[in-house]
Amino acid sequence: MSGHRSVLRAALQAGSLAALSGCRGPLSTLDPSGPAAASIATMWWVMLIGSAVLFLLVVGIFIQVIRRPGWGSSVSPTRWIVLGGLVLPAIVLLPLLAYGLVTGERLLPLPGSAPPQRIEAVAAQWVWTFRYPEHGGVETRNVLLVPAGKPVDMVVTSKDVIHAFWVPRFAGKIDAVPGRVNRLRIQADQPGRYEGTCDEFCGLGHAGMRFVVIVHRPEDFPAALTQALAAPEAKK
Repeated sequence: MSGHRSVLRAALQAGSLAALSGCRGPLSTLDPSGPAAASIATMWWVMLIGSAVLFLLVVGIFIQVIRRPGWGSSVSPTRWIVLGGLVLPAIVLLPLLAYGLVTGERLLPLPGSAPPQRIEAVAAQWVWTFRYPEHGGVETRNVLLVPAGKPVDMVVTSKDVIHAFWVPRFAGKIDAVPGRVNRLRIQADQPGRYEGTCDEFCGLGHAGMRFVVIVHRPEDFPAALTQALAAPEAKK
């Protein structure tokens, strides 16, 4: 028996380490580096806790029935359906729904006092082109330059098939649809190097359709664009 317990304990520890390792990394939504991503991560944890509470309640009732077969027999089937199938889930799910709606509303790129900087993201199999119309129309390929601590509106579209723009540590994702322009507001807290990806299967080269996000200090951002313009792969 002790041997089985040791194996079970080792399996649980390995599973826990594997689960925790997925909480970090360049494409982890649970390692946020921006206000929108932080809201998404918080919502994920709240949803996880709420679902765990509901699961434990159901498992608790199940264990009670197994241990005491006559337990609950005095309750009519109709009451079990109403209490267990409607009231119990509603107690947990309705607050989670309300929280999710409020959080989702805050993530929308609503108009503010001053419009944020605009960067255009054009997807094509299998490359991302980023244009900076407010900086002379500079273009970069597979490298997105943004200033730290400032909101940026990503104007996203596609040349061929449906793609999806996603920088998990900054914000949610949004589809890049041919003939349509979608907008996503992102913001990076700190300068550094991050990663983004296409999150919509778009063909055989989908797995390699990633891009680098380089976040500069606001005072260094114009110089970074000037340097990008001088690069051989950039154009104006």
